[in-house]
Amino acid sequence: MTKPTFPAFDPTDLAESNATGYPEPFRAENSRRWFRRLGDHAGLTNFGVNLVRVVPGGQSSARHAHSKQDEFVMVLSGELVLETDEGRQTLEPGMCAGFPAGGGNAHRLLNLSERDATFLVVGDRTPGDAIAYPDIDLDASSGPDGGYRFAHKDGTPY
Repeated sequence: MTKPTFPAFDPTDLAESNATGYPEPFRAENSRRWFRRLGDHAGLTNFGVNLVRVVPGGQSSARHAHSKQDEFVMVLSGELVLETDEGRQTLEPGMCAGFPAGGGNAHRLLNLSERDATFLVVGDRTPGDAIAYPDIDLDASSGPDGGYRFAHKDGTPY
């Protein structure tokens, strides 16, 4: 295969990271997913695109819902369990899910299989977003720099 010339690129040329902004004690639970920031690499500023790999036993994130940002996922390889307010369902390659801003349907992807799974996630970067985490003592809100500030449900900062 011929190496593409930018703006085209091979996603596997980008470094993977499992960094997370989650505070302790939630950080370790999110260390078994790895992402490549495709949108950032391409210079996109209105929305993010990430290629995510979740190892067996890992999750995409804590179950969450965005107040102002849309989110879309497409499974590329492996098998992932989508957990939402309605329950669980298995997603296979080619299957998609979408979460409209303000819909309140908290979601995450779990890898309950014995091999890695990958998915593409696209989300917008609307300012003033808040993230609700119904299962854990965590809430988040985006600051002026676009980064998220984490707090306990009573508003006390982490």
